Amino acid sequence: MSEGYVADPARTARDIVSLLERAGLGREDVLRVEGEGGLSYASGLPVDHVHALLRGELLPQGDGGGADPVEERHRRVVARIVFLRSTRLHTSPDGQRRAYSLAEVAAGAGTSTQWLDKMIRTEKAPNLDHAAGIAGFFGESIDFLVAEPAQALDRVLQLIHKDLLEQTVARQEQDLRRLRKTGSADSSGSVLGVVDYAARALADVPEDTAQPIIALIESVARRSREERAREGRADAHG
Repeated sequence: MSEGYVADPARTARDIVSLLERAGLGREDVLRVEGEGGLSYASGLPVDHVHALLRGELLPQGDGGGADPVEERHRRVVARIVFLRSTRLHTSPDGQRRAYSLAEVAAGAGTSTQWLDKMIRTEKAPNLDHAAGIAGFFGESIDFLVAEPAQALDRVLQLIHKDLLEQTVARQEQDLRRLRKTGSADSSGSVLGVVDYAARALADVPEDTAQPIIALIESVARRSREERAREGRADAHG
């Protein structure tokens, strides 16, 4: 995220809802909290914590609310490792979905079963190399393990928001292509309205997310102006 970024998952969720409403889409699937692929699953946070953060509430003490920073960080990392093991299931030869054994996780992370078991029992977080190895075994980055709760949830929401913005711009490009093909007399105004719509949608987006989208919008607008200019010259010579 950009410098000075402050995680605000409630605000990001409101921005997502605003985009969904403008597109005429529901929020149920996009902002689903529970189940595989939901916000809890993707962020590593308990369901009740996700709901609280979406409401803009502070979490209880010990969950980002003032416990000893080192002890809290250790507990958070271990809790996220346990969460990964309980939610990232795999299909066994008999067709059943089950959790990876400690031995499987340890082997995949390059450590021992005994060490991993002790780490979980004592809530003593591993060093960065081991933490990265465990996260990587489950297909996640180390950020999944170490991010504070609000940052963990906002990271997931920002990805959703960016994806919706890109879909919005893609739809706008399709609209522009249709307008150019129909040669509508009011296409100029329509094009400006489409681009203005996207610009308003980006107003509250963090700069590092917004800049690529802004560049794409400007490219769309430039191509549209050039196309209209060519059509105007062709009509003048016709």
